[in-house]
Amino acid sequence: MGEILFDLSYLTAALFFGLFFIFTGVDNGARTLAGVMALVLVIGDAFHLLPRIWFILNKGKKQLHSALGRGKQVTSITMTIFYLLLWQLGILLFSPSGINAWTYAVYAIASIRIIICLFPQNNWRERFSPQFWVILRNIPFLLLGGIVAGLFFIYRFMFVGFSFMWLAIALSFVFYIPVAFWTSKNPKIGILMLPKTCAYIWMLIMCLSL
Repeated sequence: MGEILFDLSYLTAALFFGLFFIFTGVDNGARTLAGVMALVLVIGDAFHLLPRIWFILNKGKKQLHSALGRGKQVTSITMTIFYLLLWQLGILLFSPSGINAWTYAVYAIASIRIIICLFPQNNWRERFSPQFWVILRNIPFLLLGGIVAGLFFIYRFMFVGFSFMWLAIALSFVFYIPVAFWTSKNPKIGILMLPKTCAYIWMLIMCLSL
């Protein structure tokens, strides 16, 4: 029940941030972009968390594994889009010179990640994906996160409200990596998704400074 309350609180908070940023950012492109970013986050995570809640309430019925798996697939794709939007937000805020090549690289890496997530060999409908495909689809995701975090680290003093965005990104991956690679061996590692989620809320809170 604690997990259910946490998940619902997270989805509600992320939805609030998304709508708040959009409706108060009519003349502020960065604020509107942050709102879209928040909505992508909440919509994608809802595909996984709502079946997860239903799974808990139904005492882990195996019939729900398919919905959980598909939810993870959708979340994997929307999280990739989330980081693309965060990259664009950084460019909008910092206006770095000579960034075009990095932008092309970011979009190429994100595209590779999304394409890999679409392969049926990921066995999304099963409780756990084959380890090879877990590693394959997460390599570009880690590269993507690293580049985006690097952008916000380099320009961390340029926009005070985003001084620690790089740290929030880094922490989200620190908590995510053990879950992605070892939860099949020890499901209790999944508890790390809670602080990972808190890192995303922290990212949205930082966007209040826009």
